[in-house]
Amino acid sequence: MKKVIIVDDEKAGRKLIKEYLKDFPDLILLGEANNGVDAVKIINEFKPDLVFLDIQMPGLTGFDVLTHLQELPHIIFSTAFDEYALKAFEVHAVDYLLKPYTKDRFKKAIDKIPTQIAENSAKELTNSLLMDSEKYPEKILVQYQNKLVTIAVDDIIRIEAFGDYSKIITNNKTFLSNYGISQLEEKLNDAIFLRVHRSSIININKIEELNKYGKSYDITMLNKDVVRVSRGYMETIKKLMY
Repeated sequence: MKKVIIVDDEKAGRKLIKEYLKDFPDLILLGEANNGVDAVKIINEFKPDLVFLDIQMPGLTGFDVLTHLQELPHIIFSTAFDEYALKAFEVHAVDYLLKPYTKDRFKKAIDKIPTQIAENSAKELTNSLLMDSEKYPEKILVQYQNKLVTIAVDDIIRIEAFGDYSKIITNNKTFLSNYGISQLEEKLNDAIFLRVHRSSIININKIEELNKYGKSYDITMLNKDVVRVSRGYMETIKKLMY
């Protein structure tokens, strides 16, 4: 038996999936949602094995929903928009159903579901999207506005703690990572990315100048952001001085 949740802002879309599910008695419908915010709540509460997920919805998009999940179920996207197909498979979707679709097409999607349900967390999804197989990634997946995008690690100027999340600042944009700053610190090359404050990591290749400030230092980055070095991290900065 596999637990199922349907997420679609259109009643007709939810009704069609429920009708097609009648041919699959091992798929048990637990509930449904008509917007992204409610989808996050119901998926995190019931932890289904499979979610039929629309993409363009009120509140959060289907891709936004994925970034807020505690555990990642198998996903079959069901949408009227074909431009998201590539991104859907980048997040390891089982299939991409383009509305309107037939019962036969629905069955083909169901047949693609792995026999063994994998228990992946949403953060493991982010790990799987790191573009480099070496110890340190060259690209990472982050949130920008209402979508997920990849950015080159070399473009990162600095990282700033933002509650349980982190802001990643490049030359002209600020992105949001689901990882806390300490988790990002572990994943990035410590020869390039230095922790200079409990809430700040800098890319040493993006430093413009270092200025003495009392018993500490201020670091001016290439984008003119100024980052304070806390006393606890002074020795880290001194290692850069010759």
